[in-house]
Amino acid sequence: MSVYFMEALSEPLILSRLTQVRYPGFSRDIVSFGLVKGVQISGRDVAVSLQITTGDAMIPPAIQEASEAALRALPGIGQVVVKLEVQAPAAKQAVPPPASPTPIEGVRRVIAIASGKGGVGKSTVAVNLAVALAKTGARVGLCDCDIYGPSIALMFGSRERPMATEDDRILPIETAGLKLMSMGFLLDDTSPAVLRGPMVTRTTQQFLRQVEWGELDFLILDLPPGTGDIQLTVVQTVTLAGAVLVTTPQEVALIDVRKAAAMFGKVNVTLLGLIENMSYFLCPSDGKRYDIFGTGGGAREAQRLGIPLLGEIPIDIATREAGDRGTPIVAADPQCAVSEAFASAAKRITSSLASP
Repeated sequence: MSVYFMEALSEPLILSRLTQVRYPGFSRDIVSFGLVKGVQISGRDVAVSLQITTGDAMIPPAIQEASEAALRALPGIGQVVVKLEVQAPAAKQAVPPPASPTPIEGVRRVIAIASGKGGVGKSTVAVNLAVALAKTGARVGLCDCDIYGPSIALMFGSRERPMATEDDRILPIETAGLKLMSMGFLLDDTSPAVLRGPMVTRTTQQFLRQVEWGELDFLILDLPPGTGDIQLTVVQTVTLAGAVLVTTPQEVALIDVRKAAAMFGKVNVTLLGLIENMSYFLCPSDGKRYDIFGTGGGAREAQRLGIPLLGEIPIDIATREAGDRGTPIVAADPQCAVSEAFASAAKRITSSLASP
């Protein structure tokens, strides 16, 4: 005769079971998303109320089926009822973007890090500039605005999931002295962000306006490459202290960075300067310099635009390894040449912003 222990049913036990149910397409569970609105227990019978806001007809039945399966796995469970209230997204009631750029509450200065094309190391620059600014004692946040190709979560080695407050404010991830937000914190490593233009714009606004950034001296925005919907959303709705352009020395990168500069010029955003990334390679064995992507391109473009050249960052194996490991090089090795270059760039930025 087999005997097993039946755990007493309670709301915490039910909620614990429901944390096994993921929202389709996300790694977060339905409990942390706030979808569970009520739990009723009568003996061994359980009724759960869920409220879902979606326009995708496939999502509600998938969540209902997964929730029922999770609860029925409880030993000795009786009847399981999962009630769903499905609401359509309130697109017509969405708050329209401001007619002109406005500040982000609590944030003194917002700085955009931009490039005209991908592959120039813009996120590496954004991450290490943010850490360098934080090392000066400033309160710094970093928002990954690249919704389709987020990389900030990986570069800080964090798999933590953002939580929400009772009034639906998103709590940023805090690590390395920074406050972080990225789509990478919400998705599995292999899950794509399948979003159309309006949803991308809305998500960007949520990251900027609904995150509980608190009091910050700087909020660094890691923009995606190009001059598309996200970039336009940012420059048209957020009061920017300025933008930093990132390029590599060769002409194919400089052509595209000019387009980014022109976009900022059209909306009267100050260009704080240009950072030339992957400027050169110093061979570890003999210290010989190799200008893999050419030389002087960043300096010439900065002069043409009439903006400062904030730094020339070499290609460096340790920098790449640090980013892959989840510890930015400025945090991992503050005394190395690359870290000192980022620290110098950060100092030039803060000095320019402090000038009248």
